[in-house]
Amino acid sequence: MVTLTLDRLSAHYGRQPILSEVTTPGFEGGQIVALLGPNAAGKSTLFRRILGLLKGGGEVRISGAVTDRPMAYMPQDTGANAVLTVYESVLLARMQGRALKVQDDDLCEVDRALAELGIASLGERDIGDLSGGQRQLVGAAQALVQNPEILLLDEPTSALDLHRQIQLLSILRRLARERQMLVIAALHDLGHALRFTDQAMVLQKGRLVACGPTVEVVTPELLHRVYQVTARIEPCSKGRPQLIVEEAV
Repeated sequence: MVTLTLDRLSAHYGRQPILSEVTTPGFEGGQIVALLGPNAAGKSTLFRRILGLLKGGGEVRISGAVTDRPMAYMPQDTGANAVLTVYESVLLARMQGRALKVQDDDLCEVDRALAELGIASLGERDIGDLSGGQRQLVGAAQALVQNPEILLLDEPTSALDLHRQIQLLSILRRLARERQMLVIAALHDLGHALRFTDQAMVLQKGRLVACGPTVEVVTPELLHRVYQVTARIEPCSKGRPQLIVEEAV
């Protein structure tokens, strides 16, 4: 089973520090981890540092991986080529970094990813003709079709309507369990984090200020300190924690 551990990760833009020695316990496959924090907290920078797209101090340790390319990444802006169809763009993501010709199993994986996300009907549409939410689902398909052991998602629900948000997060939770895949998702909706994620790490001004089980991390005290809101967390009729925000401080 794959495990990802961050050890004193740091990053700078010029002389400006963006991340300051972020250290976590080992996150294991089968879990969904919420990456939380206000705007400009360093969440996207942390993803880029994990992927090696940004240099800096510290170490990213991956153990138990069985492939040479264990990670896939879905950025906020997928940057999809508007000239390609949806099917072509997902197939291109599948073949990324591979010199082999397209095989039948590659086409099957593309079909499966599109069907999994409920966008098979968009296969022949040009990327440029899609709505923002549809493009976001295509971005998710591009990441999933690579069958990663570690999946990094930067605000994967930001352009989706409520139905699609719940659908996507439910799919990710199921696939994490079935494939023993580690999913780390930057989320702004803390209610979704409480419902769908196992662990959470919270960034504030580039520093890790909390890390652990989501229900233990997301507390009224943390929300007041990091997000500057007064809130309470109460169980619903099914016993699930529900976030109720009362006012901005």
